[in-house]
Amino acid sequence: MRFLFASTRGAAHIAPLVPFALACKRAGHDVLLAAPHSSWEHVARAGLPFAGFDFPAEAEIGPIWARVKASTDPDEQNRIVRGELFAGAYAREAYPGLLALARRMRPDAILHETEEHASPRVAEVLGTPVWRVECYLGPAVPESGPFLTLSPASFDPRPGAVRFRARVRPEPPLPDWWRGSDAPLVYVSFGSTAAGNGFFPGLYRAAASALAELDVRVLMTLGTEVDASELGPVPANVHVERWVPQAQVMPEAAAMVGHGGSASTLAAMAAGVPLACVPLYADQPDNAARVAALGAGIALDGVDGLADAVRALLGDPLYRDGARRIAREIASHALVDDVSWFLRAEGLAA
Repeated sequence: MRFLFASTRGAAHIAPLVPFALACKRAGHDVLLAAPHSSWEHVARAGLPFAGFDFPAEAEIGPIWARVKASTDPDEQNRIVRGELFAGAYAREAYPGLLALARRMRPDAILHETEEHASPRVAEVLGTPVWRVECYLGPAVPESGPFLTLSPASFDPRPGAVRFRARVRPEPPLPDWWRGSDAPLVYVSFGSTAAGNGFFPGLYRAAASALAELDVRVLMTLGTEVDASELGPVPANVHVERWVPQAQVMPEAAAMVGHGGSASTLAAMAAGVPLACVPLYADQPDNAARVAALGAGIALDGVDGLADAVRALLGDPLYRDGARRIAREIASHALVDDVSWFLRAEGLAA
């Protein structure tokens, strides 16, 4: 069988599709993951075949992102990001390329992440069954109905969720970037697109400075959209990389500092790693609030208080217990390898 997976730009959008695509590939099916041309590195890193399509020019989307950053209202930010970017500019630019690709491939089914809005239109035109793979950790969108998700019910209780857990590939230990230190490891990541959307380098410098006063090892990843040299000097306990597989980091992390993005928050929760969340926009404030409500971390308004928050995560075992409770919930999901069997049993259509 042939499966076409479709995503918009950004590792957080591609990441939820990858476990499902790899599972179909392992089952012997033909798989192709389509995304904007600039996303090829994320897909190649996952070991999946890639097809690129067009993405709007910076002149079109730059002013829209500027309005997102200028707003202090999360609801307004969400309306702009979801309505004007994902369902608007991104989908308009992607549609012609995705339609041409699907006509050549003739997939038996299309699976798309929540904010990739062109492929459902393609599926309607071609009469192809289509399934949504939720890219959000919580119910950030009004749609319900049947959908595939890696999120636990404690974050997304919507009916119609078909829950799976990703297969975690073994990774080698982290290199000893801290010269033999055995201090707790704090992982800092604000996602794959925050740095490229104007939060770099200020946010990253502030986080590094806040953590400099703690007896911890800090691994900070920047994503692939910025020049790391622009960050400048960092404290001695901070090591900076563009990208490190989260499956390699999480087994060694004692705590994480993140933006509340769905992919990184899910990775931390699945590994039982407590979080200090500094939400920036879109669904991130809701995710941060949910992490805090479940006792798995602390939600912050900016990096003020970050050092105290990390100190609390490391010193109070209740936060680690809260994160591990969610990890056990995720571990109870069906393994993602069952997805191709599930889709066949469902006749491929919702």
